Amino acid sequence: MTFTDLGIETDLVDALASQGIIEPFPIQQQTIPLALTGQDIIGQAKTGTGKTFGFGLPLIQRLGLHPEPGVKALIVVPTRELCVQVTEDLELASKNRDVKIVSIYGGKAYEGQIDQLKAGAQIVVGTPGRLLDLASQRLLSLANVEVMVLDEADKMLDLGFLSDIEKLFSQTKPTRHTMLFSATMPGPIVALARRFMNRPIHIRATDPDEGLTQANIEHIVYRAHALDKDEVIGRILQAEGRGKTVVFTRTKRAAAKLVEELNDRGYSAGAVHGDMTQEARERSMAAFKAGKKDILIATDVAARGIDVNDVTHVINHTVPDDHDAYLHRVGRTGRAGKTGIAVTFVDWADMHKWALINRALEMGIPEPVETYSSSPHLFSDLNIPAGSKGRLKATPIPKVEKEASHPPRERSRSRSAGSGEGSRGGSRPPRERRRSEPAESTTTDAPAASPAADGTAPAAKRRRRRRRSGGSGGPGEAGQGGAGEGSAAAQS
Repeated sequence: MTFTDLGIETDLVDALASQGIIEPFPIQQQTIPLALTGQDIIGQAKTGTGKTFGFGLPLIQRLGLHPEPGVKALIVVPTRELCVQVTEDLELASKNRDVKIVSIYGGKAYEGQIDQLKAGAQIVVGTPGRLLDLASQRLLSLANVEVMVLDEADKMLDLGFLSDIEKLFSQTKPTRHTMLFSATMPGPIVALARRFMNRPIHIRATDPDEGLTQANIEHIVYRAHALDKDEVIGRILQAEGRGKTVVFTRTKRAAAKLVEELNDRGYSAGAVHGDMTQEARERSMAAFKAGKKDILIATDVAARGIDVNDVTHVINHTVPDDHDAYLHRVGRTGRAGKTGIAVTFVDWADMHKWALINRALEMGIPEPVETYSSSPHLFSDLNIPAGSKGRLKATPIPKVEKEASHPPRERSRSRSAGSGEGSRGGSRPPRERRRSEPAESTTTDAPAASPAADGTAPAAKRRRRRRRSGGSGGPGEAGQGGAGEGSAAAQS
C-alpha cells in the first residue's frame, strides 16, 4: 500500500518520497482515510510508528494548496523537543505547498514567534504554557481553528497540563475536527476525549500493552554498581554494529556529569536537559541527528522529542520510575521497523521499581544479573570485542603540554634572580645576589665609561662607585682627578 492509495495528493506524496518515505505504517493506514473525512479520532500506537504523519498529512491536505492567512490548525505537544520535531515533519510534508508553520514554545524569545503569527501562519505547533501566554495577550487567536490535535496526550497528563488543555479547547469552536494521539491511553485522557470530541473512533494499531509486542527491541537488564557504570557504558559504546546511542539519566546533574565523563574518555557525546538553554538543547539535538555526535545524554523530559530512525542502542543509566516511562525511553530505538537494543541498569536500592516494571510488562526478568565492567557475559551479550576498555584515548595530553612548558619558566626565573656565575652555579646565596644587583646595574647604566685596553678596568669600576657615592672635596675630588689623569694618559 502507498500513500496515494490512502487518498493523499500527489504533491504530498512526492515530498515524502524525496526523503525515502514510501509505505505507510499501520497507524497511518487506519487513520488517514478517516481523518480526511473529518472524523474525530483517538489514535493509539507504540512510539516510532509514524503518528505525526497520521494526523499531519490529512491536516495539510484539508487546508488546501494555498490556504488563507491566519491560524487554521493547532497541534498541542507536551515538550519543546517534540514541538520542534513535529514542526520539521510537517514542513517536510508541506514543502510543495504555500503553507506556513510556526513553533510556539518557551525558552525562546517571543518576537520571532509573534512575527510569524503576524505573517499569517496557518499551522501552529506549540506547548500549552506558551500558547496560553500568547492567547492571553491577544497575540494568538484560536477562534478560527478548524483542526485541533493533541499529540502525546498521556505525557501532557504526566506533566500536569490537563487544565491547560481544557482552556485551549474552550477557546476553539465546537465544530472543530479533533484528533488525539498517544502511545498509552490513561483513564483521564479517555475522559478528556469524551468531553471535547464528537463521537471519536478509537484506533489501536497494536496491542494495548506495546511492550509485549516490541519484538524488534532486545531488552537487557543488569544490576550494576554505581561506581562502575561509566566504565560499563564506555565498553558498551564499543559494541560491534553500534550506531547512534541515547543514554537516559534520572537527573539533570547526572546528565551533565556523564556527558563530561564520556567526552573525556574520547567519545563524541552531547546532552539535552533542563539546565541547558533552549538554543543549546536544539544545537545538541541537531548535532545528534546530523551524526556529528553519536551519543546523546538526556533526561525523561526530552524523551518524547528524540525521533531519530537510526538509534541502535538505548541505555537507562538508572531504572525509570514506571513501565510507561520505560516504554517511552526504549522506544527511541527500534523505530521505523528497525531493530534495537535497550540496556537498563538497576541499582540495589531500585529493585522494587524494576519489580513493578517487570511485572507490568511481563518481561520475565525478575532478578537482573549482577554485572561489572569485567563480567564475561557483558561482552557476549552486547557483542563487545574482547579486551575493550571503557576509554578510547589516553588522557594525558594536557600533562605532556605542562612538561614541555615547564623548563622555560624555570630559566626565566633564574635569569631574573641574577646573572653571571652566581645564577649559573648557585655558589652565592640569594641574599648576596640581591645585594650585588645594584652595583651591576650601575655598570650597565654607564656604558660610556667602559674600561681602556691597558687593563685599568678594575680601577675604573672602583672610581665610578666612589664618584656616585661621594660629595664635593676629599676622596671624591681625588677620585675625579685620578679619573681625568687616567684618561689623559690613555689618550697619549
